[in-house]
Amino acid sequence: MQYYSTRNKKDKFTFEQVFLNALAADGGLYIPESIPVWSQETIENMKDLSFQELSFEIFKVFTGSTFENEELASIINHSYSTFKIQEVVKSKVVDGISCVELFHGPTLAFKDVAMQVLGNMYQNLLSKSKNKMNLVTATSGDTGAAAIDALKSKPYLNIFVLHPEHKVSETQRRLMTSVADSNVFNIAIQGTFDDCQYLVKEMFNDKEFRNKIQMSGVNSINWARIVAQIVYYFYIYLKQSVFKRMIVSVPTGNFGDVYAGYVAKKMGLPIEKLIIASNHNNLLENCIATGLYKPSTVKPSISPSMDIQVASNFERIVFDICEHNDLRVKQLMQDLKEKKQFQLSDIELSNLQKYFLACSVSEEETKNTIAELHRAFDVILDPHSAIGFYALKKLVSFDNNYSYFCLETAHPCKFPDAIHDAIQMDPPVPNFVKEIFAKKEKFVVLKNDLDSLKKYIILKAS
Repeated sequence: MQYYSTRNKKDKFTFEQVFLNALAADGGLYIPESIPVWSQETIENMKDLSFQELSFEIFKVFTGSTFENEELASIINHSYSTFKIQEVVKSKVVDGISCVELFHGPTLAFKDVAMQVLGNMYQNLLSKSKNKMNLVTATSGDTGAAAIDALKSKPYLNIFVLHPEHKVSETQRRLMTSVADSNVFNIAIQGTFDDCQYLVKEMFNDKEFRNKIQMSGVNSINWARIVAQIVYYFYIYLKQSVFKRMIVSVPTGNFGDVYAGYVAKKMGLPIEKLIIASNHNNLLENCIATGLYKPSTVKPSISPSMDIQVASNFERIVFDICEHNDLRVKQLMQDLKEKKQFQLSDIELSNLQKYFLACSVSEEETKNTIAELHRAFDVILDPHSAIGFYALKKLVSFDNNYSYFCLETAHPCKFPDAIHDAIQMDPPVPNFVKEIFAKKEKFVVLKNDLDSLKKYIILKAS
């Protein structure tokens, strides 16, 4: 399988190139030349596969000859051996909705599902080439911890994580900053997550700097992240007692998780609709309603992983709804850079609305959802998952012909203040999380300044 950029279809790349580069040199995102389509029979014949076996089948499609079969199987099995449950993900039914627990990895967030695999893929490839790479990523809370856990102490790798100072929960921060490994560098940026993400993109776009430090990235712009997340859409479908068409609500920030669901649908999975659930930072809801993509100022919330106004993965779906017109995508992205917005055509907007519904949820609605579910069903959802649950209930008239899923993206213990405010009690906390509060933190605070950041990374990368 070959890949190209959303902004240039002429140049072709292998999976290994896509994986190691993360972002295309022209600023675009890598996507496959074509998405493979599986028949319903092929899909349903996989119903007895474990999560690990299903991961192998899906990764094999997208990785081509990058790994021998034995290597790929070993990478996947080793990656998921760190999870608290053998099945990796599991579901519980709450008021007619299957809540998909994606937080059983080492940092209690759905990001672990992909990040553990990425970490072991990097180790496999770099141990062969003996090249050293510096991975740079921005986090709104969960990506950073997942990346650090997956990459700490690995040879040939440094990991630099930018998080917005004072804008992630204390638990999220300490899961990152309590890691003392010498190849881990935490950077608190005096700004928002969008500022962090902008800085990372600017470094990627600086070819001289990028080559100097051998830079790569593990944000959801990395195509391998998308592949790993496709797996659990297939898995939850196949674990149904009766196969039904799916409606899935996805708490959404950077658009990677919901885009993985879209790719699963393109591969043949019978997903009727994907619901983009957001907090009051409702950039995507507005775009799906009007076609206008216009970022504004981020408003802090109790669901900080959604405090985003530039959803970097959205460019991939824009490429599709523009009927794979790379020149059109390039123009829209230029409009976003120069005019701080872009406008989809009526046809492009109609294409977008075929696949997605969108709903923003207020702080009060989020807290009320947490409280009501705890009172009625004795379950505690984290704020992001509660937003997904509320959006599904609001937008859908339930019908026995469909199955309904809400992705539960993080363990509630990562947001103790929000949980306590909603139900007047603290969420259960695993022992290993309690222990991080006694550890010394290791991070630096830098201004929202590209030159200062580059100097720091060059100093530590050498």
